[in-house]
Amino acid sequence: MVRSLVEPIARVGLAARGAVYVTVGMLAATSALGFGGRATGPDGAVRAIGRVDRTGVLLLALGLVGYAIWRFAQAILDLDDRGKSVRGLADRAADIISGVGHLGLALTAGGYGLTSGGSSLRASVARRLVEPWGPWTVGLAGAVVVGIGVWQFVSAWRLKFEKHLRLRRMTVSAQRWSRRVGRFGLAARGVTLLVIGYFLIRAARDMNAREVRDLGGALRTLQQQENGAWLLGIVALGLVSYGLQCFVDARYRRIC
Repeated sequence: MVRSLVEPIARVGLAARGAVYVTVGMLAATSALGFGGRATGPDGAVRAIGRVDRTGVLLLALGLVGYAIWRFAQAILDLDDRGKSVRGLADRAADIISGVGHLGLALTAGGYGLTSGGSSLRASVARRLVEPWGPWTVGLAGAVVVGIGVWQFVSAWRLKFEKHLRLRRMTVSAQRWSRRVGRFGLAARGVTLLVIGYFLIRAARDMNAREVRDLGGALRTLQQQENGAWLLGIVALGLVSYGLQCFVDARYRRIC
């Protein structure tokens, strides 16, 4: 009974997450093209949506709550059958962290995006840095984020994202396009995670929380590099692709 209720909630949640990442990518693309605006992360994306369509952003908030519920259900009910091995428990813990993060994003969307994710992250890191083992904790977190970023590239190359898809329900053309957007999207996400992890490690080394970058900060850092407009533009299109892959998941992912 519970599992049957989770499936529609999860599909709505995946679609909402896709909308957020498509918006993030489009905002970054307009910045790269010099059309104004500023590259930003998910919190900035919901602020932008809220300024244009208040009803839409409230619906988006509900969808993100659905995504958080699905993540919690994945962890508690073990919907993906990962078991109680060390890796399985680690993956399920990651689901809980993702759920908490998306619940926070939903609250941001529900409040029309009046909070700043980047400031919140820096404040959290600043609190950790003054603790006895704080710099080591922050540095370890940065190393973990770098590792996750590398794993995005591995997943893209090995098509790991297909293992939960109901491929038999997809046409050959749909499978081909899913592989293209999935690979491109994961690679772009991997780039941003490498940047975020690198700056977490720098913050730990320098004992300076101002070094920290969230997704928006990572995109702006890319833009500041040599040929940054091109680099940001490519990653922006990749993030749009990642959002489109979320829509594919909303339609074809095996939920329960």
